[in-house]
Amino acid sequence: MTVLRLAAAGAHFGRDLDRSLERISSIIDAARRAGASMVVLPGGALGGYLADLRSPDPHALPPAVDVTGPHLRRVAALAGDLLVCLGFTELADGRRWNSAVCVHGDGVLGHYRKVHQPPGEALVYAAGERIAAFDTPLGRVGMLVDYDKTFPEAARTLALDDARIVACLSAWPASLTRRAERLTQDRQARLFDLYDCARAAENQIVWLSSNQTGTMGGLNFFGQAKVVGPGGDILARTWAKGGLAVAELDVDAEIERARLVLHHLAERRPDLYTPTDSRPPTAARAPGGRSDGRSDRRASEGTPG
Repeated sequence: MTVLRLAAAGAHFGRDLDRSLERISSIIDAARRAGASMVVLPGGALGGYLADLRSPDPHALPPAVDVTGPHLRRVAALAGDLLVCLGFTELADGRRWNSAVCVHGDGVLGHYRKVHQPPGEALVYAAGERIAAFDTPLGRVGMLVDYDKTFPEAARTLALDDARIVACLSAWPASLTRRAERLTQDRQARLFDLYDCARAAENQIVWLSSNQTGTMGGLNFFGQAKVVGPGGDILARTWAKGGLAVAELDVDAEIERARLVLHHLAERRPDLYTPTDSRPPTAARAPGGRSDGRSDRRASEGTPG
């Protein structure tokens, strides 16, 4: 029986890399005081996220860093015996990626480049081409970056690669087109929670979800960091303000308990899941052959980064 304390952070990060490192250090210290073995920081923890998802200003982008550079080496040194996952804008081969790393005192254990992109982000970042779990002192771990969790296939790929814990690092803003009076009533906030719980439950894994808070340009981030158990139950969470969601559990025992009777991965029927017509789906059409406009609404909704 190995009981772990796992933490996910809601916090604001801006463009200044030195201030980002100070805040990262503060969160790591808080996680260590809470007895955590692993802490997941938001997407864009080094240098923040975009300020505009519709027409990003090419002159006001987050600073980009090398995955082998001094900033991430500094985070690894701060991590020590903790596992620390964080998001950043990566620069390599003259291109930018919305990336995440999992670091430890020994260095980088996992490196992931976001695969799925909303339209505005695709103007700035290249898309990643690989989804895979990796080994850590706490077992197999996988990482996704915010919008990735909208796609069940991404989390399922990690679960099939034996990930027991999946960290989803987000800079996920409130709706741009359907403003709610309160963030807790926001459509994107509701979807954020829904995806977190669904991805954990359908794969029967532990899910750590971080998110930015505060504002960046025209984007308003709502936090809602959480730890979700393999039954889809929220074990700990934050709200709109910054903070740490910390939960204590035996990861392997909880997963085995969830899979004792219904084992979703073992009971799949992948031979039936591939459509005979592999063409991508088209937008739904209203009577008379006109588009019902759903695709346009999705594109303008300001889907998360």
